[in-house]
Amino acid sequence: MDDIDAMFSHLLGEMDHLSQSLSESAEAIPASQRRSTFSISFTDLNESLNELEDQDLDALVADLRLQSTTSEVFTDQQTSSRTDKQAAESPMTQQSEPAAALPEPSNTAGSSRGQMSEPQTKADKIKLALEKLKESSLIVKVLMSDSSSKMLMVDEKQAVREVLDKLFEKTHCDCGVDWSLCETNPELQIERGFEDHENVVEPLSVWTQESGNKVYFVSRPQKYVMFKNPELFYMWKKKTASLSGVNEQARQLLLKEHFGGSTLIVPDLEGTLFLKEDGKKVWKPRYFVLRASGLYYVPKGKTKSSSDLACFIHFEKVNIYTAINYKQKYRAPTDFCFVLKHPRIQKESDYIKFLCCEDKHSLLLWVNSIRIAKYGTVLYDNYQAAVRRATHSLQTLHSAAHTDKSNGHVEEYPHEPPPDFIPPPPPGQTQV
Repeated sequence: MDDIDAMFSHLLGEMDHLSQSLSESAEAIPASQRRSTFSISFTDLNESLNELEDQDLDALVADLRLQSTTSEVFTDQQTSSRTDKQAAESPMTQQSEPAAALPEPSNTAGSSRGQMSEPQTKADKIKLALEKLKESSLIVKVLMSDSSSKMLMVDEKQAVREVLDKLFEKTHCDCGVDWSLCETNPELQIERGFEDHENVVEPLSVWTQESGNKVYFVSRPQKYVMFKNPELFYMWKKKTASLSGVNEQARQLLLKEHFGGSTLIVPDLEGTLFLKEDGKKVWKPRYFVLRASGLYYVPKGKTKSSSDLACFIHFEKVNIYTAINYKQKYRAPTDFCFVLKHPRIQKESDYIKFLCCEDKHSLLLWVNSIRIAKYGTVLYDNYQAAVRRATHSLQTLHSAAHTDKSNGHVEEYPHEPPPDFIPPPPPGQTQV
């Protein structure tokens, strides 16, 4: 028994020593190396940098330098805190040694950074940018509607809303609520607008190296149509003539009723959709019903009652995409198609669900009603945040215009407010 106790104590001591060694090794790794880093590859990154205008290249270098400085400060703070901790744990050892024996902090790195000359030529700037890009979390090339592009440094935890704010600053656009980041998949011929609360890195990280996927910064009027015109989704069974008479007060009541309570009310949408058979270019009509938990259909020979409905798909692990030119690609009945698939599926698969609507209005209803069912009240929160951002931008522009006018300088308003912009209501009322 004494031998067993001794062996057990020795084993515990070895495990404790091993744990301490692992902890010290982890602390010795610089923070910049511990971070999980990855980047989206471009066809030719050097060529992309060469295509940038001087002011855009300067802005990119400034952003990269700011992140590098922040990372260095964070690392220095960690080193300082570990030094203080070691000093607190061994005060007797510190007292027994002469002060001259303590190593002086090295300022070589800091001084060399301070003495670095600013890059003068475009080639120098590109070289510096390439060096800094290696240390960054993610560099995204965002395409604009005018065929230009912007390169952004995106943090691993940043939401789409933050990236949109960066783009507003760089493009000086009107900051309207319809601006979106949109991903396209040319192989599947689909596209999707990112939701403002989404993490930017997550959907981009599943792209394959050989994919031709791209990110666009575009205005999508349908992005928040469910809040601008809620009657289209919650009164869709009524005739179009009666919907045209809905005023703003009625819209506010609809929003409060369906989004202002403790439980979200999903549009009671149902109708015929064409479903593409797996592996075939054959589309068959089925009667679908939307529920908060997913999309259901009426099996052949069954009624439309709830007890006869069969589950088609749940929304938790799939995203909804609109399709491009499926009438030609898959012989769809119309070009108003949408796709439900897991974000990791980047090529054709039997796990992708292809659906086709009869017209453009039906596509608008189904796509956005499914978004409501999938994301719930988060979408409404996103919309309110976008309205506040647009309102602040508009007030800033008005203030600048008033200042110029009072100084005797008359200048035209640089950006008109978006046509669908809704000003905030008075205090005490629900903001849309």
